[in-house]
Amino acid sequence: MSDRYIDFANSSLGHRLVAAIGLPSPVRLERWQAGRLRPVEGALLLGGGALAARVQAFANRLTDAIYTYGTETSTWIPGHGPKLKAVVFDASDLQHTDQLKQLREFFQPLLKNLDNSAHLVILGRAPESLSDPFAASAQRALEGFSRSLAKELRNGGVLQLLYVSDGAEEQLEGALRFFLSPKSAYISGQVIRLEPCATPVEDWTRPLAGRKALVTGAARGIGASIAETLARDGAEVILLDVPQARADLEALAARLGARTVALDICAEDAARQLIEHLPDGLDILVHNAGITRDKTLANMTPEYWDAVLAVNLNAPQVLTKALLDSGTLHDNARVVLLASISGIAGNRGQTNYAASKAGLIGLAQAWAPLLKARGISINAVAPGFIETQMTAHIPFALREAGRRMSSLGQGGLPQDVAEAVAWLGQPGSGAVSGQALRVCGQSLLGA
Repeated sequence: MSDRYIDFANSSLGHRLVAAIGLPSPVRLERWQAGRLRPVEGALLLGGGALAARVQAFANRLTDAIYTYGTETSTWIPGHGPKLKAVVFDASDLQHTDQLKQLREFFQPLLKNLDNSAHLVILGRAPESLSDPFAASAQRALEGFSRSLAKELRNGGVLQLLYVSDGAEEQLEGALRFFLSPKSAYISGQVIRLEPCATPVEDWTRPLAGRKALVTGAARGIGASIAETLARDGAEVILLDVPQARADLEALAARLGARTVALDICAEDAARQLIEHLPDGLDILVHNAGITRDKTLANMTPEYWDAVLAVNLNAPQVLTKALLDSGTLHDNARVVLLASISGIAGNRGQTNYAASKAGLIGLAQAWAPLLKARGISINAVAPGFIETQMTAHIPFALREAGRRMSSLGQGGLPQDVAEAVAWLGQPGSGAVSGQALRVCGQSLLGA
């Protein structure tokens, strides 16, 4: 549904009035559009240590406008160069507290020279991988800096921290193609760890080409958007939902050229039925199906509790294990679990829902090391306030609070969740496993 406050704040009269009163003034975020060719449409500024040189080697595949500080060619000068659409700073060489001042020296001059919907990325080394306590301390400091700076950005700007393990440098292009592009418009203040991965993306225009993907709860809303995005990126998509949603499921399948499976994932024989529908196996498994039955715990009925845990947590556990044990889920597959920031921060009246979503994050963390030998990655995506039919029925005051309680000051779109799922489904995204990626505009909940 339309966000009338953003419409007003971005009108000529509204912009002046909002500024005069001192109210938040969120901008419309730039999102990926069909036909776009480059991840970055504008100036990219690179700086920092040795990893920046690795980025320089493929930067011309991201954009034509590449700048650095203080070199004889392509020098960017604050106030005189172009507005910056993307920034990458390699902080992996910072080994001591005194060196952290480089963060201020690099970022301070550029903050007033960012374009709308700018994307910033800081690169580092995981603190737990470093033997020197001072170096580990300096690298851990990057988290506090990056999360705080993300909250200071304006005009739709976002910032992430990527910890790059030794041997994972080859995964930088895939990660930056996502985090520097509008595909990550509603992700900010996140910390992601990249590990080595042996499966590269062959074609960046269709990174999921030749891969079979199953999406549960696919008939409408976020599930339908995920299916559309996976198909856009080249995947052969199989849509699953309950028999009652068959009409919507088949309509979407006709539009995408997809196959359908009408199945209750909580049925006793659901695993057997699903395996029978997947004779050619799977490369991408997306557990999106989920329900809510909200009540405070004092008023929670056994039926409400059991239904939410059965659909949201038990079914993904049972079905994934069956697909793994049967070999239906191929080696080097990608599993994505749709969690929620409620599972991270908790939410009043959602003890059942939050427990189920936290359980999915725990499942990803526990299964990741066990699946590594097969090259399979498993991650959770945790959406925040997303504009769907469900949130449209939330009372006005709660809906407005949900929208504004983030650094970006607005709700996300189903497309934002879908883009994150599609990235985690890529072959090269095996570099990320056992992690929870929040798609929440850096929500104040659990931040």
